[in-house]
This record gives sequence, structure tokens and C-alpha cells, in this order.
Amino acid sequence: MAALRVSPAPVPTTPDGQLGPVALVLAGHLVLHAGAAVATFLLPLVGGPAAVMLRLGLSAVVLLAVCRPRLRGRSRADWAVVVGFGATLAGMNMLFYEAIARMPLGAAVTVEVLGPLALSVLAARGAGRWVWPAVALAGVALLGWDGLGGLTIVGGGFALAAGALWGAYILLAQRTGGRFDRFDGLALAMGAATVLSAPLGIATAGTALLSPAVLGLGAAVALMSSMVPYGFELVALRRLRAATFAILMSLSPALAAVVGFVLLGQRLSLLECLAIALVVVASAGAVRGARRPAPAVPAAT
Repeated sequence: MAALRVSPAPVPTTPDGQLGPVALVLAGHLVLHAGAAVATFLLPLVGGPAAVMLRLGLSAVVLLAVCRPRLRGRSRADWAVVVGFGATLAGMNMLFYEAIARMPLGAAVTVEVLGPLALSVLAARGAGRWVWPAVALAGVALLGWDGLGGLTIVGGGFALAAGALWGAYILLAQRTGGRFDRFDGLALAMGAATVLSAPLGIATAGTALLSPAVLGLGAAVALMSSMVPYGFELVALRRLRAATFAILMSLSPALAAVVGFVLLGQRLSLLECLAIALVVVASAGAVRGARRPAPAVPAAT
């Protein structure tokens, strides 16, 4: 039987070609944060490493079964990119789950987003590239103001490390989308991430991984936090510059704060709202300044 290939539907665009991919990125992150909220119920049962292994493993099973990616004829460079992408996925998610186990979802994402913002500074040109990241940094500093409970040293450290890997994820996702057909690269990267995260996940959770409740929550998290958002982003990154994508990530804290409030009842103080608003304003200003459309990232043929 011939392998089934999933071909993403055409992405609607405005004349500058940006609206469709931007909508995909934002929709993907709204679903992603909803999945992170569900993951907070899974973490007490099995811990962060096992939750990540379940999330990535169940996603990999579905994607590999549906896409059935071609393995033969791949170059060493192809395998290096996909394994690097998988390692980044595993590390980024483990660090982020450790962060949300210690601090509110909105606060964790606000710190984590410094990684993509740093990438936008490095990729942009001109002195003005520092203005909006500086505004975002002021927001994060306000989040950690003395007496504000939204940010902890340990949780913030995990979130910051996850943000560094988030920046690497953006670059590797773009390269993967350019080297592999459709979702083949994502499926292989998920498989590599599962293999890399399995030893620690199994060692920390043991037989708890076989619980029906754990498997059910893991499946929900896999769908919401991996398959849907990563698929959307892989499609979007074929038409967006890495810098533009990184700038859009600044909206992620606001989305996370809303999801945390609605699904988890995590209330925000006035200072926390102001801190997140500064990060969102930084994103809006940077996107408005990036008027020149980017060349598309070609899909592999």
C-alpha cells in the first residue's frame, strides 16, 4: 500500500503574504497553551520528564503512522537537522514543564519568550531593532518585581533555558520544513525526541505510565501541545522569516495568561497584567515595523 501523504491545505494570504501564516501561528499557540494547562493535571501523576515523553511519543506514533516518511536516500545533513530538531523539542518541553510546575503559566511563558525575542534582535538590522525587545525585557523585569509572586528564581531559570531552546527550535523547524516533504520531518523529529526523552521518563515514572488516566491525559496533551501547534508552525515557517516568527512569539504570554485564567483559575495581579501587556506591546510594535514581506521558505520536493 502506498504511503499516505498529508498535504496541508493552502494557507490564505493577504497581498503581502503574511496574514495566513500569522493566523496559523497564533491559533497554534492558543491550542498549545490549552494543552499546557491540561498538562498541569498530568505533572503530579508522573512528573515532567514522563509527561514530555508521553506527549512526544503519542504524537510521534500518530504522525509516523499517517505520514510514513521516507527513510532511504536521506543525506547526513538531513538526519543531522531532524535529530537536532528532536533533541531541541525534548529539551525545550522538559524545561518548560519544570517551569510551569513552579510558577503560573502566563509568568512562565513571559520569561520563556525572551528566547525568540533574542533571536529577533540577532536577525534584525539597524539600531531600532533594540527598542521593542527592550520594552519586552522591561515587562519581564516588572514580572519579577520584589513582592510579585508570579516569578520564582528556579522556575524562571527553567523558563529562561526553555526560551533559549525555543530560539533554536525556530531555526531548526524552518530548516526541517525546507528539507522534508509536508510533515515528514516533524514526524521523524518527534520520533527522535521520544527516543531521547524515554530513558529519563521511564526511570522517573515507572509503571504509572500504564495508568488509563495517565494515557488519556497524555493523549490530550499530545494532540493539543504537539501535533496541532507544531504542524501549524511548520506550515507557517515555510512562508515567514524566522525573525518575523520570533516576534510573533511575544504574543504568547498574553495567550498563556488568558488560558491560565480560564482553565486553571490563575488570577493575575495588576502588575502582572501590566508586565504581560508590555511584552504584547513590544510584539505589536515589532510586527508593525516589519513591513517588508519575506521570501517563502521552499518546501522540499
